[in-house]
This record gives sequence, structure tokens and C-alpha cells, in this order.
Amino acid sequence: MPDLRARLEGALDAGDGATGAHCVHELWMRGEFVTHIEAALERLWERAAKSIPDWLPMRYIDWLPTAYEVAARFQAARKGRSNIYLVLLDYQDRREGPHGVYVGMSHYSPAQRFDQHKAGIRAAGSVLKRGIEVLTGPAMHLQYIARPLAARIEVELAEALRDAGLLVQGGH
Repeated sequence: MPDLRARLEGALDAGDGATGAHCVHELWMRGEFVTHIEAALERLWERAAKSIPDWLPMRYIDWLPTAYEVAARFQAARKGRSNIYLVLLDYQDRREGPHGVYVGMSHYSPAQRFDQHKAGIRAAGSVLKRGIEVLTGPAMHLQYIARPLAARIEVELAEALRDAGLLVQGGH
């Protein structure tokens, strides 16, 4: 991992958010300590905020590697207009853990649908009250898929994430 850390430092020095995001993400997936990830995220946001891709979460989530592994099991064979999306939920005030995840499906982009939830437009209460950000990365491969397939994947992905020990809302 020293090479990866050196690459991250180079990206920070250059203000290269995309490369820095890939480095932080890779460290995260390799099980780097939470304090190191949070520090790297903070430095990345300070030095390259304008060029950080939207798939990089803004805070440390201990179960993110699990979400990627579970979501990777699902594939969409047919193209369409529906998107699967995940939203990070804030459960700091609950015993179940600091974060949960909402699983949804929409013909809007995940970012647009999140904005709708937060504005109260056909909003799920959990996203309206507790939604923090869209977790783009794990479901990136489940965009623009056929509606019947998306409806099935939404339910099965929610169940699979629950089975993996995550606190899950949605997944109708």
C-alpha cells in the first residue's frame, strides 16, 4: 500500500480529485483504518473538491466494501430507463448503528431522485428525514436497465444487503 499512499499524495499535491478518489476508495476497500480514511477524505475535499467524482462517499462507512460485494452479484442483461440507487441514512441516534441504507428504483438519475426525496416529492420518510447522500459506486453498474429487471433487483438487493447485516430501508 505504500505505492497507493504515494499516488494519493501526488493527487493531493496536483489537486486531482479523480485520482485521489480512486486512491482513497482503494485504501477503503483494502481495509485501511477508519481514521486514515477520514483524514484522507478531509484532505481530498480540501485540495480537490471541484474534481472529486460523485461516486466517492463524503464520509467513512464501515460496511461500504460489503455493499460493493453484495451489489456486484446483481447484473442487468437488458437496457432500459430505470436506475437502482442507494442512499446513505443517518442513524446516529439509534442503537442499530450510525448508518443505514435505502434501496430504491427510479427512471430519474440517482442524484435527481435523492433531491426529490429531500424536497418531499414522492419521498420515502427514511430518506426525507435521514438521507445523507447517494452511494453511487455500489450500484453504478445497475443504471439504465429494463424496468421489470430493476423492480426485481431492487427487492433482491435490499434482501441481500439485510442478509449481509446492514440496516436497510426501501426495496419495495
